[in-house]
Amino acid sequence: MKKLVYIEACFRGEQSRTKRIAKPLIEELSKKYEITTFNLNDLDLEIVKKDLLIKRNKGEISNTVLSWANAIRTCDRLVIAAPFWDMSIPSALKVFIELCSIFDVTFKSDDKTCYGNCACEKTLFITTRGMNISTRDKLDQATSYLDALSFLWGLGEVIVVSAQNMDYDSEEVNNLKIKSAIKEGLKIIKTF
Repeated sequence: MKKLVYIEACFRGEQSRTKRIAKPLIEELSKKYEITTFNLNDLDLEIVKKDLLIKRNKGEISNTVLSWANAIRTCDRLVIAAPFWDMSIPSALKVFIELCSIFDVTFKSDDKTCYGNCACEKTLFITTRGMNISTRDKLDQATSYLDALSFLWGLGEVIVVSAQNMDYDSEEVNNLKIKSAIKEGLKIIKTF
């Protein structure tokens, strides 16, 4: 069975609008992928600072973090569920990515540039945005960051399922947007 890594950065639990979209998609994907889930709410994430960099430069990487990075390196597909926060992604997701960005694991380099070392062929980014900002709009720094990360790590095409303007519509309208995003996502994952 092919492998999929699911990174969940939905910190409002069952109240998370992003998680409401992701949950049925992950359930459907579990029928054809072996899924490794990283729920960032449950992980002890160390901020990347001087002490951590000194350790890394000596080749000291925690076995836990190395296992996270290796799971990403070897997965066939990656799914990230994260709400749009402060024009980008939640800080915990950024920290998780920084921790997993390990030379000779998720990326390599030659004399001229870095390049991806991951087996992943496609990445699905599931998100909700409070404001009316479209995917890949200049104000959408979340998707552009994941596009750049895909280049660095070699994660393939970044496909986005989103619902937007969620903070300014009624609950009834938002529920329709969530249903529509789920429908779109279920269509996408048929060939994901």
